Amino acid sequence: MSEAVTRLRKAVVERALHGKGVAAGDVRRAAFDNQDVPEASRALVDKVSKNAWKVVDDDIAAVKKAGVAEDEIFEMAVCAALGQATRQLESAFAALAAAPDPAAKKEGAA
Repeated sequence: MSEAVTRLRKAVVERALHGKGVAAGDVRRAAFDNQDVPEASRALVDKVSKNAWKVVDDDIAAVKKAGVAEDEIFEMAVCAALGQATRQLESAFAALAAAPDPAAKKEGAA
């Protein structure tokens, strides 16, 4: 991944976690990590992290009914999605780093 893309990706995560927002920083961090999320939002954050395509209006309505503001819900959903994407990207990079180099096999066979 290019340095520019890495820098921009990190800037987005930094802004989502620490930029101006309605949700408290520790709540956004919890959503990003999908750990210690407040009870009212736990199911939604988990669903966004694991099965985002299954989120429906009723999921949002349940969190709103529990007293969470729409802006907070949005911020937690964004942080949850960014956190999951970050974990998947880091796992992919780790798998690539651990994989044998195919060029080394070709050189050894020659």
